[in-house]
Amino acid sequence: MQIYLVGGAVRDHLLGLPARECDYVVVGATPQAMQDKGFRAVGKDFPVFLHPESGEEYALARTERKTGPGYHGFEFHTAPEVSLEEDLARRDLTINAIARDENGELVDPHGGQNDLAAKVLRHVSPAFVEDPVRVLRVARFAARFAPLGFKVAEETLTLMQTMVRNGEVDALVPERCWQETQKALVEPAPAEFYRVLRRCNALAVIFPEIERLFGVPQPENHHPEIDTGVHTLMVLEQAVRLSADPMVRFAALVHDLGKGITPQDKWPSHHGHEEKSVQLIGKLAERLSVPRAYRELAEIVARYHGKVHRVFELRTDTILKLLEGTDALRRSDRFEQFLLACEADSRGRKGLEEQPFPQADHLRHALEICNEITTAAFDTDTLAGEEIGHQLRQLRLDTLQMELKKQSIS
Repeated sequence: MQIYLVGGAVRDHLLGLPARECDYVVVGATPQAMQDKGFRAVGKDFPVFLHPESGEEYALARTERKTGPGYHGFEFHTAPEVSLEEDLARRDLTINAIARDENGELVDPHGGQNDLAAKVLRHVSPAFVEDPVRVLRVARFAARFAPLGFKVAEETLTLMQTMVRNGEVDALVPERCWQETQKALVEPAPAEFYRVLRRCNALAVIFPEIERLFGVPQPENHHPEIDTGVHTLMVLEQAVRLSADPMVRFAALVHDLGKGITPQDKWPSHHGHEEKSVQLIGKLAERLSVPRAYRELAEIVARYHGKVHRVFELRTDTILKLLEGTDALRRSDRFEQFLLACEADSRGRKGLEEQPFPQADHLRHALEICNEITTAAFDTDTLAGEEIGHQLRQLRLDTLQMELKKQSIS
């Protein structure tokens, strides 16, 4: 029995990065031999075992054969005679196909170390085309390593384009699409995830709502970058600067989806795109099984971001309606996420990346004023339930009007 550290842990060590997790391949073993050593079997498709002490994953060396379309269309073979080299040959990228033995010696049959030095994301073999999830994984690795200068190899992009053309990407299950998307959103450069998907034509298949934004113009006086797709990825990049929260980043990404279905004869105006965006977010969320919290934040950003940008022009009752519509009075944490996504939208424009966003502080102040007004401010004994709510809202509106007027005068 020989044990090798494989994949990401080896790659990250060679890059001088902390390993996110450690995975091991076991050569020359049987399931029974692993269990005799106290390992616990998990997994349905092929034998994977958890170490009795560390809980780390140990997989028996295996080969795989394509038997049908999609991610699940594989037959796996594990046996003591399967070699480490055979196991590494089935992996996606050369930089993930490096192993290290118990003495620290590296096994690198596919030139992964050379590609690490050259900063290239390159497929291991033509078998890459058999698994459509690899399209998403390559895009996600691009989102992780782009800040280090990594690029996808042209021949790998060609294979990815072939997979899209042959319909392999159509077989991706929604849950796996979202799983990879969610992982990409927490990477250092998630916008690169979408750029790579677009370069291989997979964006139109997996995220048609985002693909439709490219080539759609906006008014140049508000959007010097003009193209809505370009603006969308700029907003995502600004969201990364402002927050590590993937929910904020997702909301920033999808806030303008409605502009993608504006009739061309209305360009570059996009009247009513906010509600169209809300509808498209709902469809996207249902299709990809997006968690409810992500969807709800994205919907309020899509619906109200325009009002936030114009907050200094709004009447006081409209500001109060905005706070009520976003449920800010009850969910202040989510309101903060909302403001961050709106700030990313404001800064995600060519030449305006460092622009201040005083609208956020203005709304934070308005929320503080409203939160200070409670039912303790008036006699509720003689009022019914609806009357109490009406009285509370009126008092908040009057106080908000007075305090914001003071602020404008000062």
